[in-house]
Amino acid sequence: MGMSLGFRRILTVIGVTIAMLLAVGTIRAAAAWTAASAPLSVAPTTVATLQARLLDEQTRSATLQQRLDALTTSTGDLASALEQARARIDADTGHAADLSAQLASAKRRLAKLDAAIAKANRTTVRIPRATVATVRTSSPVRSGGGEVEHEVEHEGG
Repeated sequence: MGMSLGFRRILTVIGVTIAMLLAVGTIRAAAAWTAASAPLSVAPTTVATLQARLLDEQTRSATLQQRLDALTTSTGDLASALEQARARIDADTGHAADLSAQLASAKRRLAKLDAAIAKANRTTVRIPRATVATVRTSSPVRSGGGEVEHEVEHEGG
């Protein structure tokens, strides 16, 4: 009835071979079509050029890392200084509050003293004070005829 097993195997091998040849031909045609549509106008970069660029980028990266480390240190220093400034402000605020309280207390005492002085000025009896008057007289005893000053106390009242 049909074909023998050996003949089928031969046909299968021939079919697979033809399919493979067609696949290789298709791949070559696609590669040729791609190469024709996008030709290389610039030669590919050499390995030496790529290594030099890599070395440059590594150097640049190391420099940037050093700068970043310096900025991190500076940021830490600034944060520490800011914290110290905040603590100083808090301390100064407390000191200012103490000084304000002391000033208010001193103002109250001054007001009391002013009131006591005003009261004392209103209630004191006026005591006459002694005044000194200068009297000028001519003295015949002196040679040269100059004037002599004498002080005389008078009670004022």
